[in-house]
Amino acid sequence: METTRVLPGLHMFAFTVGQAYLWRDPGSLTLVDTGTAGSWAVGAEAVRELGHEPEDIDRIILTHFHEDHAGGAAELAELTGATVMAHRLDAPVVRGEVPGPPPDFTDAPGWERELYESLPPLPAAPPCRVDRELADGDMVDFGGGARVVAAPGHTDGSIALHLPAHGVLFTGDAIANVEGRTILGVFNLDRARALESFHRLAALETETACFGHGDPIPREAGAALRGAARAAVRDSV
Repeated sequence: METTRVLPGLHMFAFTVGQAYLWRDPGSLTLVDTGTAGSWAVGAEAVRELGHEPEDIDRIILTHFHEDHAGGAAELAELTGATVMAHRLDAPVVRGEVPGPPPDFTDAPGWERELYESLPPLPAAPPCRVDRELADGDMVDFGGGARVVAAPGHTDGSIALHLPAHGVLFTGDAIANVEGRTILGVFNLDRARALESFHRLAALETETACFGHGDPIPREAGAALRGAARAAVRDSV
């Protein structure tokens, strides 16, 4: 596992599969996503290396239900006692009440299906309690006030988190930044809705963008996102 400082008070934990972000406010820690099940055997030590205990994490916010984002949630919720949050449409999957639907590749380029079928299966995500169900426009008390931005398409309940006071955007898998390219996230339930969400997120005032996959963009991210959103539309025609 690798720990990367994105900004003062913001670190990214890159696990073997998936990544999570730790935001530090005075006297409070917030974790965005959790990696796969079993990630916190090493994740807990990474938190300690930053001068905190895992029990200092007050809230865990899941951008969507996929195993590489929510798989570690149950383990971490038990370890920390933190409040777990997810969008109301993905919460039943996180709780294990219903199965998560697979991607729909109807409108996706052929390489997406090939990539999906070539990847080894991820560890199943153990059911995890969801203490607060989120909706578009909700505010979460961290980072000077974080706004929940619905970003459906990757999953029905995919969300981003926008921190206007800091110009920070956590995109989840609505957008990716891999191999130097900022692109629409892959393996979507509804590619057309995912493109709409990409544009919605790109329109936000963003200085720093943090993705579910790929390196963060620490400066002038808004311009990069808007250019990538335009390119995604051209590529989809």
